[in-house]
Amino acid sequence: MTQFFKEYDVIVIGGGHAGIEAALASSRKGAKTLMVTTNLDTIGFMPCNPAIGGPAKGVVVREVDALGGAMARIADKTNIQIRMLNTAKGPAVRALRVQSDKVQYQLEMKRLLENTENLDIEQAMVKRLLIEDSKVVGLETMLKTRYGAKAIVITTGTYLRGEIVIGETKYSSGPNHQLPSIDLPKQLEELGFELLRFKTGTPPRVKADTVDFSKTEIQPGDEKEYAFSYETTEFVKDQVPCWLTYTNSETHEIIANNLGRSAMYSGVIKGTGPRYCPSIEDKYVRFNDKERHQLFLEPEGRGTKEIYVQGLSTSLPDDVQRDMIKSIKGLENATIMRNGYAIEYDVINPTTLYPTLETKLISGLFTAGQLNGTSGYEEAAGQGIMAGINAAAKVLGQESLILGRDEAYIGVMIDDLVTKGTNEPYRLLTSRAEHRLLLRHDNADMRLSDIAYKNGLISDDRYEEFKKKRELINEEIERLKTFRITPTKATLEKMRELNTAELRDGILAIDLLRRPELTYLHIMYLANQEVTLPMAIIEQIEIEVKYEGYIKKSLQQVEKMKKMDAKKIPLDIDYNDVPSLSLEAREKLIKIAPLTIGQASRISGVNPADISILLIYLEQKRAGKTNE
Repeated sequence: MTQFFKEYDVIVIGGGHAGIEAALASSRKGAKTLMVTTNLDTIGFMPCNPAIGGPAKGVVVREVDALGGAMARIADKTNIQIRMLNTAKGPAVRALRVQSDKVQYQLEMKRLLENTENLDIEQAMVKRLLIEDSKVVGLETMLKTRYGAKAIVITTGTYLRGEIVIGETKYSSGPNHQLPSIDLPKQLEELGFELLRFKTGTPPRVKADTVDFSKTEIQPGDEKEYAFSYETTEFVKDQVPCWLTYTNSETHEIIANNLGRSAMYSGVIKGTGPRYCPSIEDKYVRFNDKERHQLFLEPEGRGTKEIYVQGLSTSLPDDVQRDMIKSIKGLENATIMRNGYAIEYDVINPTTLYPTLETKLISGLFTAGQLNGTSGYEEAAGQGIMAGINAAAKVLGQESLILGRDEAYIGVMIDDLVTKGTNEPYRLLTSRAEHRLLLRHDNADMRLSDIAYKNGLISDDRYEEFKKKRELINEEIERLKTFRITPTKATLEKMRELNTAELRDGILAIDLLRRPELTYLHIMYLANQEVTLPMAIIEQIEIEVKYEGYIKKSLQQVEKMKKMDAKKIPLDIDYNDVPSLSLEAREKLIKIAPLTIGQASRISGVNPADISILLIYLEQKRAGKTNE
């Protein structure tokens, strides 16, 4: 029997954004948890841009917070600029984005982990997993120390056989020249996991003192007090601006003359890069009709002069990067402090996972984050919290948690990954969610707080605060149905002032609120009533009232989908016994092993006829068992 130095319920491998949320969620649920990371100083490290949020991604941060996670709270605490995006558009695509102080974010995350009950943190390189009878039982470090575990969550990001590439130079490394993991991916292959090769990259960082900001366009933060976390009560006042500049014809000529020296086009890089965050070389080749491309100059923190040149991700050689920088308005005399680089790394094919993020090959082994083929800190955190929840639930004998596509962007992402897989770094987009009007920035707590409380992820006090908020929203919507606004002389004058059509008869306040040009504050003004509710509650009331018809239609579609997802597929089904299935459908169903008819229907290559055949087969099997 294996002898262990220490034994834990759950071990999390990796201290990035997925690993942090996995370890915190596991420990919050009461599982004795260990986080193992190669470098304690890089916990919560941001190797790419020091920003969190954006379209769809920002909603995920709110969802992680609603489930009790840390990313939102620490982003609020360490932000240097905050902006709400897409405010001119509908509520389904609005999203928050913060510019973070990179170093402070890491320090705050490390402090939080160090002070969390049921959680130990150790610096070590994992050499191999310990497996017995296709079940994980622990791990061994490079120093041959063995730790026992009933479940393990791997969140190794871009470290698996990581290789940094700059021009023709290529060397073994994790992000930002950290130690890569070499032995673990070899073992995963030996265990039968299919590994894919992906690529991502970063731009150069330049020194702020050498930038002429007068030639760029300032991009200030919003004056309105926004926050990711529902618990945030203190807001950053002294925000730091970002700046906007552009590439030009000279920049593009430099790229064109040196494409043969780019690792992307010389054949040095074999991995697949992210479609939605391409390198500047890719942008030039794919969009060569564009005269210029946007570049955002983003400060990396208050205590550093490093400026992140967002939009200039590149693997071109050092001398070419310097020429490119000097061709850009405002950067003519800029000094590069860190070169941009590409990094290649191994990921597992996510179709080898259950929707709980447990692997199908090894019981008790979970994976999360970029290891599963995603890109972005937010996608990693969303997977990490779910993997941590489910790893702890498995150990503690509790029910697993799977979020539906109608409940969270996290649910959309995980369903996409395990059902469809990905052949490039996966990025969450609002267009991936068929019910995005239900999955809004403003209502993440309404969607997930009950689930979080049931799963022991948030405190009693926080849940009571949430219930009070929900009651206020429901009570005010009902109150708006009880009083009328009548066309008095004073009211008509106010309506002309608000540039809205005048009333001929009295109208219920709730019906008047449905007018696109009127807000809740306008209704209170017309009704001569004092406004006592917080703006966050008012925002949700407005959306619920104004979009009621669309929301009802979405909920009807959700009910149809839920009926399909309620039809379970037996784990021991043999798809070779199902007659008349198309060859492609049979192969895909065997490979992915969907848990429900709903999941099966979302597999690429499985058509409605195949689903009908499968339903008939399952019904006949059930009828046969009943007769027996």
